[in-house]
Amino acid sequence: MGMTEKQYSMKEAMLFSQRMAQLSKALWKSIEKDWQQWIKPFDLNINEHHILWIAFHLNGASISDVAKFGVMHVSTAFNFSKKLEERGLLKFSKKENDKRNTYIQLTPQGEEILLQLMETYKPDEYAVFSGALPLRELYGKFPEIIEMMAIVRNIYGDDFMEIFERCFNNIEGKFVEEDGTLKKHKKTEQGLI
Repeated sequence: MGMTEKQYSMKEAMLFSQRMAQLSKALWKSIEKDWQQWIKPFDLNINEHHILWIAFHLNGASISDVAKFGVMHVSTAFNFSKKLEERGLLKFSKKENDKRNTYIQLTPQGEEILLQLMETYKPDEYAVFSGALPLRELYGKFPEIIEMMAIVRNIYGDDFMEIFERCFNNIEGKFVEEDGTLKKHKKTEQGLI
């Protein structure tokens, strides 16, 4: 097969791209509204919450890592991290063997806010969750979105997906559900996990 020969038509490519664009925009609008509603009582915006989330799961992430995984410009990651530092939720550091990169770490106050956020999560108040419930009821599980993950992997790479999975594995291993809320596992708090 030659370099100019395609296995898809122009119409097929355009229809796929436009479907993805329209569906992604509609889904993002709903996710954004849900996300803002969830974090508003904690005086955070989406970028700040995402940075706290990344700092928690990567434990000593560089600003470059935050930008990459947070899908934001490095200056955005730095500026919002600086605001979180001013609020006492993050601390900045340099590594002895890496003076060029700036690293962030959650402070105890930052971790406490993140844990409170997890405890206040109420899935039935979120449109995307509610929209997926009929599928769970029908098939016995939530949509796995494996094809979407494959597309994201092809765009952002294996490193992005490894961090993505690590975050969710952390929740699986470090949190338990008590009385309908997520709480950090007692063994995790004592450093046993």
